[in-house]
Order: sequence, then C-alpha cells, then structure tokens
Amino acid sequence: MAIDFTLTPEQRELRSSAREFAHRCLSGVGPATRLMSDPEERWRATRPVYERAVAEGWLRRILPEPLGGEGRGMVDFALVAEEFVAVDANVSLTLFAVTLGLTPLMAAGSPEQVAEHFGPFLRPSGAPLAAFAFSEPGGSANYDAPAPADGVRTTAVLDERRDEWVINGSKRWVSSAGGWDGAGPDLLAVVCRTSTTAPPDEALSVLLVPGPVRGLTLDGSLDLLGHRAHQTPTITLRDVRVPRGNVLGGPGAGRAIVAGSFVPTAALVGVFALAKMRAAFGFALDFARRERRAGAVPIVEHQAVGYALADAKSAMEAVRYLSWRACHALDSGSPAAAELALHAKVFGSETAVRVITDLMRVVGMESYSHENPIAGILQDALVYPLFDGGNIGVRRRQLHTLLADPAYDPDATHAAPAG
Repeated sequence: MAIDFTLTPEQRELRSSAREFAHRCLSGVGPATRLMSDPEERWRATRPVYERAVAEGWLRRILPEPLGGEGRGMVDFALVAEEFVAVDANVSLTLFAVTLGLTPLMAAGSPEQVAEHFGPFLRPSGAPLAAFAFSEPGGSANYDAPAPADGVRTTAVLDERRDEWVINGSKRWVSSAGGWDGAGPDLLAVVCRTSTTAPPDEALSVLLVPGPVRGLTLDGSLDLLGHRAHQTPTITLRDVRVPRGNVLGGPGAGRAIVAGSFVPTAALVGVFALAKMRAAFGFALDFARRERRAGAVPIVEHQAVGYALADAKSAMEAVRYLSWRACHALDSGSPAAAELALHAKVFGSETAVRVITDLMRVVGMESYSHENPIAGILQDALVYPLFDGGNIGVRRRQLHTLLADPAYDPDATHAAPAG
C-alpha cells in the first residue's frame, strides 16, 4: 500500500509560479474595483488583468495537453486554483469558467468542431471567453425533469430549410455570458431542449454558439454579495441561429454532457473553499500574533484563540487532501472519482463558511470592516455551497442517488486502484 501526497518538482514549480503571479497581478483587483458601484464597470475593469493572465500562459496551463494546452491534469489545476483564489476570486473565476465553457466541446466535440472552435483559447493573447449556458431564471436543479415539470425552458428548433438551429430562451448565473461588450463570449455552449416529446435522456442538446452572438441581449449583471468583479448576467437569446452541425454529440446528448461537465468542477469548488480558508487563516494568525487587544500578551497566547486557530488548520488540511484525492481520482480514471468530487464540494464549501466565521471571532470586531480582508473573504466563500450545483438541490441529491443504488460499494472510494 502506498499513500503519497508528495508533489513532483514540476508541480512545486507550478505552484510557486502561480503564487508569484497571483501576488504580482491579482492582488490589486479587489482594491481597484471595490468602490465601483456598477457590476459591469467592475467586470470590465478586470479585463487588463485577465489579459495579462492569458498572455503569461495561464489559460494554456489549465487546458489539456491532448488538445494543445499545457495542463497535465486536475491535480495541477488544483495547485493553480488554490494560489489564484487565495489572492483574488474574481479574475480567477473568469479564467476557470473558460474551462467549464469549453468542457462540453472538449468532452463531446468532433475533431472538426474542436479544430474550428478551440484554437483562440490556446493563443497567449487577447481576452478570450467561453461560457456554459446551463442555468436559467427560476432555477435548474430539475433541468432534466420530464413533463409536467418545466426542466430546461430554452428551446432549439431545427429550421430544415436553412439547415440551422434557432435558439430561444433565457439564461442566468452563467459566468461571462454577456462577454466584455454585451455581445456574448467568444464561445457559448447552450443547453437547450431540442424535443418536447422525447424522454429526458433524449430531449436535451448542447449547441455551440460562436461570438459575437446575434440575438443575445444582456439583460443585466447581478450585483453579487461576493465575487464583486465577476460577471454573472442574465441573458436572453432571441432567434439565435447556428449551423446544424454545431450540436455536440448529436441531438439528445445534452443530459450526459451536462452530467459529465459538472463532475470536475465539484472537486475544484473544494479547492476554491480551501483557498479562501487559507487566506482567512493567514490573516487571523498574523493578527493573533501581533495584537494584544490591550492585554499583556499577544492574543495567540490565549488558549481559546490557539484552539480556534488549531481547529481551523485541521479543517483546512482535511479539505485539501480530500480535494486532492478527488482530483487524483479524476486524473487516474478511478470509478470513485464522481463520489469523491461530490464530497469535496459539499464538505469543502460548508467547512469554509464555518471556518471563516470562526476565524472572524478570533479577530473580533476588526473582522467586520472592509479595512481588513476577512469580511470580503467570507463574502466570496458564501457562494460555494450554493453555486456549481447547490449542495441541497443538486449535490446531496447526487450523493443520495449513489448511496441508494443497490450496486453501490461504500469501500470503492478507498479501495479503487490509483490508476
């Protein structure tokens, strides 16, 4: 038996480079956008930093090698994500959302589709955006439910005369879906209903819509509690036309594409949560070491403070190794990968909210002001139990489905071969 979480020299260098870039380029995003009142103004202000990330090769580093990128797997992705998100969640999420937007193409695209649409994201220039238009106004937890439920409401009807799909509907909570100028991203992967009569596993499809998107209206960007400089708009698609060949995996393949796309992201949310805990812990530890609060010794000397810091660090390590384990399982093709990713998402996200709140108690009232970073850290972390499939409406239900399967093996998560 071998259990080894040792990073390779290449991974240590990757982590070091990511940390250096984050502190050099991402640390100014929050201060530069904090006083801006308009969500779109804050979003557009991040473009130069995002362009720098692309120019320095960070998008290529998280795109997979077989498709021309430099990414060697989810563990490497996790190392970059932890360093970036610990410093800034805004540009980081914009960058990582590109990979989600490209996941349907990477997973189900034909060689011709990949050749046509993937190239711009490999170039170390510009500010390319891709978005996965899945969520809709009113929620999408039951996106694949058959009638009489609504499920996905966005439709695509095939115009046989012009050999084109015609898309109509609305999408919400889709990162970068409005694009930098309101005309949509460079590539939009749209989940839509292509049949009103087929069963759920045949009714949904994913269509590729290259930008600028004619027929897309930016109805407004949400003014978020956290991730203040990241775009999550509501968009309307009116008679958006794409060629018949822009359907991924064939008509009816949408349900499987959606399910597969949100497995790796679950593991990454655990990493995001870890990053925010790390940022809060670093501030709280420094605070406790230097502050006496009018007492005789720094507050770190007090048992209650020391215990709270110790508990926070224990939780961080648990989330880190669970998330790494999930990422490694994804890299190695383990049959337990999906379950481990779900645990990383649920446990990591909810642990982060608890731990950061506990660390605010260590700092006291100083933590309730934006003069210190910990309040903003909590604001960012509060979304992790809610997005990428809410823990109540989606992720626990997925775990419940696994557990209820008569073939479920509770030992699979630790007994499965590593590779």
